[in-house]
Amino acid sequence: MSVNDTAAALPAVNGAALPGGGSLPSSLPLRFSAAALLWFLAAGVTALWPDAADAEPWERTGEFASLLVVAAGLLALLVPLTVVIRPTAPSRLASAIAGLSVSVPWLVALALGVTGWEILTAKLGLLPRPFFVPPQALLEVYLDDWPRLLDCFAASLKLLVTGFAVGSVLGVVTGVAIGWSRAVGYWVHPVLRLIGPLPATAWLPIAFFAFPTSWSASVFLIALASGVPVTVLTWSGVAGVNSAYYDIARTLGASQRFLVLKVAVPAAMPHVFVGLFMGLGASFAVLVVAEMLGVKSGVGWYLQWAQGWAAYGNMYAALLVMALVCSGLVALLFRVRDHLLAWQKGMLKW
Repeated sequence: MSVNDTAAALPAVNGAALPGGGSLPSSLPLRFSAAALLWFLAAGVTALWPDAADAEPWERTGEFASLLVVAAGLLALLVPLTVVIRPTAPSRLASAIAGLSVSVPWLVALALGVTGWEILTAKLGLLPRPFFVPPQALLEVYLDDWPRLLDCFAASLKLLVTGFAVGSVLGVVTGVAIGWSRAVGYWVHPVLRLIGPLPATAWLPIAFFAFPTSWSASVFLIALASGVPVTVLTWSGVAGVNSAYYDIARTLGASQRFLVLKVAVPAAMPHVFVGLFMGLGASFAVLVVAEMLGVKSGVGWYLQWAQGWAAYGNMYAALLVMALVCSGLVALLFRVRDHLLAWQKGMLKW
């Protein structure tokens, strides 16, 4: 019997072995139990502790407490599952629970954070209205104002995707042209060095004067914010391609078009994606500023409207959704990168 066979035959010390080589720890039921108890505690504080006496009671308190109970119940349901699954053979359910166990510290921290947030705002009133609101105020926004919030996010997503797509395409084309052609680099490089360091928001007055609509002006600003880093990183990637690649391709009879599309661009793709990540981050900031000054619907407009009416619950709710949407778009871009650059998968983390 080999060393590997002997190791495979030994039982896991802390729990059953999983297909990926891990195991369910024996302390996992206790961890899920602690997390479930803390979420039940948050639900109890929300439902049973009266709101501050010197202010009107917050709406949707009962619904929010019910959501907390559901979350606690789901965690409590995992406790017997971990007890039953741990001694048994590996399975997909065991792998899923093992993956979820990594999030237990965050589940505990979130439960404590929600409880403290609820106490400081709704129960004791230590954080003054209207600048600070309890978590059920955000739930009220999602339940009552979701049509307007959904319309604003749909408008912002359309504007962001359009501007980012235009800026990315122009950035890749310009970067390849600068890196490949000395003549193009001679004329475009000084212009890029001149306008590149300037923030895109500095062009707001010119953009709203030069373009016929506020929407087209916003698209220009987002395209400018995303296009500059894409151009610079694409240019750097093309200029840094090993000249031996070109020599081998020319020896095999490759044309100029083949050298650009099949050698230079693929070799520069890691740099291109770094520029895309930078451009996407810059686009979010420009998006909010542009919508605050021009368009009639969008996240920026919604935030400005909420601040004008002192509806800070609406503002916090919109910011939370915006953070989730931005994180989702970055994660989606990482998925595309890992698919196209499978040989570099895992080298860049998010």
